[in-house]
Amino acid sequence: MPPPAPRKKYRRTESEVSCCLKYLIFGFNVIFWILGLLVLGVGFWAWSEKETLSNLSRLTRVALDPAFFLVLIGTLTFVIGFTGCVGALRENTFLLAAYAVFLTALLLCEISAGVLGFVFKDWIKSEATSGFQSFIVSYREDPDQQNLIDWIQERWLQCCGIESPRDWDKNVYFNCNSTARESCGVPFSCCKHQSLWIRNTQCGYDVRKPEYNLDASKVIYETGCLNSAEEWLDVNTVSVASFVVAIAFLQILGIAFAQNLRADVRAQRSKWG
Repeated sequence: MPPPAPRKKYRRTESEVSCCLKYLIFGFNVIFWILGLLVLGVGFWAWSEKETLSNLSRLTRVALDPAFFLVLIGTLTFVIGFTGCVGALRENTFLLAAYAVFLTALLLCEISAGVLGFVFKDWIKSEATSGFQSFIVSYREDPDQQNLIDWIQERWLQCCGIESPRDWDKNVYFNCNSTARESCGVPFSCCKHQSLWIRNTQCGYDVRKPEYNLDASKVIYETGCLNSAEEWLDVNTVSVASFVVAIAFLQILGIAFAQNLRADVRAQRSKWG
């Protein structure tokens, strides 16, 4: 009997799917998948607390609702993370292509937003002012908007109002003609030297009244948030630009990795036929 034919040894080829690349894409995107799910859950929880979903009339002002942005960001992050995570794990070329398309579209939107923001910066400044005015008017009506304004004024920009504390006259509770206890005052987030754990929520009472004995500038911030935001951006231009470039680089890297993995999978499958 002739000797049996020697078995062919399997050799790694250049078209073989890279496990390192596969699990790098998987591990990176599973984090965003879970993060997107958490953000999405927080957004829907905020809507449920405000009964937005049961009262559809509230959706007419959804563009000014911070919870809406949580839902939007959470949905985008969840979808992109899902396509990248499952696409890499299952070596699904369709999901990997969708992942690359989503990242490309997001990158183009970011570039377009940056260019349009530079060209139409005066219009954006006007719209931001209008939006902040709406937040001031509805300060007591929406807890999410209230928390956002308090964070901006107290923790981020250390400011009060849009251009000055007088902007709080636009709110029915802080208006000087109001009969409310907050009349001719400002929210506590306008006050200086507030403790993170112990806050005097009445520190802004009566500070805009002419007969106020103490110098208001010693108690509250006199600078409007618009000027403070411009100053903050001037100081942190390099940091913001570096962050934007880093995000763009990661997106480009994700697109390249997804396309390489997709090409490897297709090349490997072509050998099976």
